[in-house]
Amino acid sequence: MQRIAISQAMSLALIVCAASLAPGPTTAQTSAVPGSAAGPRFRADGPDADAYGRSEGYPSCTGLAYIREEHCRVGAFSDFDKLFPSRTIATSKSPAPLRRAASEPGIRYTHAGQRRTLDDYLDARPVTGFLIAKGDRILVERYQYGRTDKQRLASFSMAKTIVGLLIGIAVNEGAIASINDFAEVYVPGLKGTEYGRTPIKALLQMSSGVSFREDYADATSDVYTLVDLTLGQDPGGSLSAVKRFNTRYAQPGERFSYSSAETAVLGLVLAGATHRTVSDYASEKLWVPLGAEADATWAIDATGQEIAYAYFNATLRDWARLGLMLAHDGMRQGKRIVPREWLLASTSIERGSPFWVPSMKAGSHSPGYGYQVWLSMAKHRTFELRGLRGQFVIVDPETKLVLVQTAIRSDPVADRELFDLWSAISSQLR
Repeated sequence: MQRIAISQAMSLALIVCAASLAPGPTTAQTSAVPGSAAGPRFRADGPDADAYGRSEGYPSCTGLAYIREEHCRVGAFSDFDKLFPSRTIATSKSPAPLRRAASEPGIRYTHAGQRRTLDDYLDARPVTGFLIAKGDRILVERYQYGRTDKQRLASFSMAKTIVGLLIGIAVNEGAIASINDFAEVYVPGLKGTEYGRTPIKALLQMSSGVSFREDYADATSDVYTLVDLTLGQDPGGSLSAVKRFNTRYAQPGERFSYSSAETAVLGLVLAGATHRTVSDYASEKLWVPLGAEADATWAIDATGQEIAYAYFNATLRDWARLGLMLAHDGMRQGKRIVPREWLLASTSIERGSPFWVPSMKAGSHSPGYGYQVWLSMAKHRTFELRGLRGQFVIVDPETKLVLVQTAIRSDPVADRELFDLWSAISSQLR
């Protein structure tokens, strides 16, 4: 019954995702924690708060109701691990502190020929959490729609980058001998399939050459089948789901084609290589060393396998800790967490390669792809974790600057404005 409900919900995704969001008049009333410097600041409303369920206390509803019912969306995106089976990524009992600036910087930017402020941006965009950090210091931390700094906020495809990092750690430890190995070396259940005969490196770069259509505006797209079989708790889980996609159109490594199925295969490789759950491995190798302040969660399929391509949930400040570690090329508070060589390989694809490609959507400002991470057009190395409906962690290793945003809806215009804001932040906070 749950799988049927999910399929029915997805059939309405085009209408919901394409619907325009006209920001309604709101009053940006925020409150800060007593004695805090640059926040956090909390706001009970946000753009079109009534449409998003303010009068109902921002309900999370059930399952994928948020796709067709906007009033469920705020709650669902901070209660995802209560809506679907999930596993905990435990953290340390002693979280690493984050310092704060004495006050928020005054940020101004230009968008569509108009000068705007950060408050203007938040008044116009359905953002649940927004944070700017530099070095080891939080400069801005804002919450809207009644969200708090204790809630685990959904990531969607930002989870893909976490999988890429864990693969790099497993390679460094020898659990994975080489990223040139075929996936079937670590996942015997894929033997004889096209994904099984694909090198891990091609999966990291979304270039398996296996046909998979990821079109969020079309409910008949392969990505909806994948979600139905994994999040929808089909008994075969992720392994059975990815085996359904078994038509090769190109040799591995030749053509970039964004595919959540590639990350699902990487999750199976990681579990097979380490002989552990992905969450357990993520806890020991990533979350505890980061000094995360709260446990994270990851949705699992019917077999107990993490749904690797999405559904990792964490607090806003812990997303910032992850971004700051990446900004320091894998170091956090003097500890090496991710091998520097792996991060450089992940985030430094040369122009002219098959992976330096036009972005998926006009105006998305991400022309290149590394190892499960988007590469930005900039004068120096800059990259992004990206998730559906406006989730971002943007990282600039040169300036050690990080921007984190969680949201409930996005579109190309919203993305362009975010990157106009980011450009101004990068310039003003160097």
